[in-house]
Amino acid sequence: MPGKNSLWSFGCLLFALSLLPAAATAQENAPSAQSPNESAIQGTVVSSTRQTFVVRTADNQFYLFTFNRYTDKPQSVPVGTRVRVESRPGIETGTRLAIRVRTLEAAPKDQQAAGTEAAPIPESVRDVESNIKREARRWRLGVRAGAAFDPELFMFGVHSQLGPIFSSRIFFRPSAEFDFGEVTDLIALNLEAVYRFPRSSERRNWTPYVGAGPALTFLHQNFQMGRDIDFGNFDFETGFNVLIGMQSRRGTFVEAKTSLYSRPAPILRLIVGYNF
Repeated sequence: MPGKNSLWSFGCLLFALSLLPAAATAQENAPSAQSPNESAIQGTVVSSTRQTFVVRTADNQFYLFTFNRYTDKPQSVPVGTRVRVESRPGIETGTRLAIRVRTLEAAPKDQQAAGTEAAPIPESVRDVESNIKREARRWRLGVRAGAAFDPELFMFGVHSQLGPIFSSRIFFRPSAEFDFGEVTDLIALNLEAVYRFPRSSERRNWTPYVGAGPALTFLHQNFQMGRDIDFGNFDFETGFNVLIGMQSRRGTFVEAKTSLYSRPAPILRLIVGYNF
């Protein structure tokens, strides 16, 4: 059985590999020469959040813009401001990434909320705006359920998501899982981190991710008839989890996870869950 040094080396290697795509993503998002996909529009800001703003043009078209640390823009873009936005297609369906934002006319002092505009913001734009805002929360709670194999168990649990940390795509996601089977009962505390890959144009509603982290497992097995659980009879084991999954923009995710060095805990879990 590999020792603790091997486990530590594997964790360090996985962490180092996760940072490489983050560096590549940062280079891709950096300002560059004029691109054929870049365009400029002028209009009035009708909605603004910490992550997005919506502009309505004179011909009553609505554009949802996101921005990053490279965006050249004023410190704030309040509702009612007339702006000129240079942008390129964003990674989210129905969005554009703002490159430069210039104020053409400040918002009137008596400007009301975006709901007082002549035309309401389309529901499709509102949905994307809400999803982006939900994903940007630095702390989220979630629930999960699924099946474990070898041994066969039914499981459910809760988790939280903190981040991003170290990189814009790395999140700390501790969880507690409760597994029940005919012979085996198990409580697992998982201290996992996940790396979320960028969305591609073919898969904009779902994001693939990988993760890993130590597991603290309390396990009880009873081969006699009937269920008599005494927490004093639980055995303590440590292990290391490796996982892969897909998460939708609305919060639903599916995941497959294996546990190393933690027998007789299950070696495979298939999980479905939701992040609030």
